[in-house]
Amino acid sequence: MTRELAVDDRKYLILVVDDDERIVRMIRLNLEHDGFSVIEANTGMEAINQVREKLPNLVILDVMMPGIDGYEALSLIRETSQVPVIMLTAKSEEEDRIKGLELGADDYITKPFSPRELTSRIRAVLRRTEGLLGVDSGEVILVDDHLRLDFGKREVWLDGELVKLRPTEYRLLYHLVQNAGWVMTYDQILAKVWGYEYRDETHYVRLYVNYLRKKLEKDPSNPKYILTERGVGYRFVDYRR
Repeated sequence: MTRELAVDDRKYLILVVDDDERIVRMIRLNLEHDGFSVIEANTGMEAINQVREKLPNLVILDVMMPGIDGYEALSLIRETSQVPVIMLTAKSEEEDRIKGLELGADDYITKPFSPRELTSRIRAVLRRTEGLLGVDSGEVILVDDHLRLDFGKREVWLDGELVKLRPTEYRLLYHLVQNAGWVMTYDQILAKVWGYEYRDETHYVRLYVNYLRKKLEKDPSNPKYILTERGVGYRFVDYRR
């Protein structure tokens, strides 16, 4: 029986970064079994060089490494690349997870993990970072005199300045704007932006809403674009009135 995939795994080159060669070998064997192509790195600096030279489609990056750790490596990668990154961490504390997300990670997974869980996370990240918004409209949305959105060109302008958004921030804004005036629940946002696999990760929504507010709102503590509906979710202001 042919295995149906959400993404065509054969197209993707995955960089696996961990100083534990046993973990690297385990991940490689399982990903290659699932049809991915895999390259390896054992240090943070080696990972940075591989990203620049091999241009992988996704990076699996361990946090705890000697020398340049995963957080520092991620920060350096983000200076030149928006390649999707999944952090591997032995810690499950929320502050450790948030630190990676704040530095630009797309997801995290806590050791120990199952091969199926890792593959599922990889496919989910690839789906949402491959530009699968289905946006082919050239419509320009003028929210007000300050904020202009061009989803056809994937551009956001605030007071005449181009705002740089991460892929996940862009997806979140897109879905909020598409439902302007309506409340989107946490579950709805997670399903649209991250995928159904993330239905319990409500802190992702809060974190990325905060990111957007810092970039778009003059006063993030008193937002006028992305409004909180306490205990329910978020609503983008109805600009069409």
